[in-house]
Amino acid sequence: MNNLKGFFYGIATSVTFGLIPLFTLPLMAKGLIFDSILFYRFLLATMALGFMMLIKKESFRIQLKDIPVLILLGFLYTGSAMFLFWGYNFMGAGVATTIHFTYPIFVTLFMFIFFRERATWITWMAILLAVAGVAKLSIKGDELSFDPLGIFIVILSAVSYASYIIVVNKSRVHSMNGRKLAFFVFIVSTLLFAVKALTNEGIQSVPDNLSWVNLFLLAVVPTVISNITLVLAVHHIGGTLTSVLGAMEPVTAVCIGAFVFQEEFTWQSRLGILFIITAVTLIILSKTIQKTLSTVVRKIRPRHA
Repeated sequence: MNNLKGFFYGIATSVTFGLIPLFTLPLMAKGLIFDSILFYRFLLATMALGFMMLIKKESFRIQLKDIPVLILLGFLYTGSAMFLFWGYNFMGAGVATTIHFTYPIFVTLFMFIFFRERATWITWMAILLAVAGVAKLSIKGDELSFDPLGIFIVILSAVSYASYIIVVNKSRVHSMNGRKLAFFVFIVSTLLFAVKALTNEGIQSVPDNLSWVNLFLLAVVPTVISNITLVLAVHHIGGTLTSVLGAMEPVTAVCIGAFVFQEEFTWQSRLGILFIITAVTLIILSKTIQKTLSTVVRKIRPRHA
């Protein structure tokens, strides 16, 4: 049952996170730039989480030893977004997105290097299918240009997000309430994005009420909800499996683009979605597949007296 909950939370994380374009594109059309959007996103997310905690009468108290870990998580989460957006300056968004979605590979490698946690062949197959699927969804024919510095920057984005997942999974804040954990991480992210915006073009004013609605939804759905479910997924099924389920995010983004913004839905997109759904199915059924294969092997293996 815990595994089933974990898979549900993992898919919910990626699906809600994939809704970012639904709320971001209208804001960009109104002239807001990324720095301002990200500042408002995390400011409103922090306020929404604080309000939720007050309503539920949850304590804001943390131990002194938790503070360095929460600051580290804030830097990792913020760094992941900043490096990815920086990478867009060096290469096509599709290539950058695909490189960023290699983060399940880094999660798997880091879990083995630092915690001796081995991934099964099913997990590795699912990771490869997921990355291939993201590539099919993201890379267009005219985007196949590579810049070494850009690749390095986007890999830093993938490593930052992988490290965020692992720290949530393995640090002393592992058992912290998901809302409280996200609240303090978002405080750090809000401050960092404020500094970045102020050192660039400043924080823009919000143009109209509809933009405030989009900012609020951006803060709640693909930020508050996705981060709470991420923490819950990591608690139930670990960082490696959660990271692979993250491949559902670009599937959601492509579907939003096709059905809401009338973007072209090509055979390449269909193939990418098929790869990703296969990868997610493998992850969800991994234990069943392993048990079935073990049973078959035992039955066909010659018995010796």
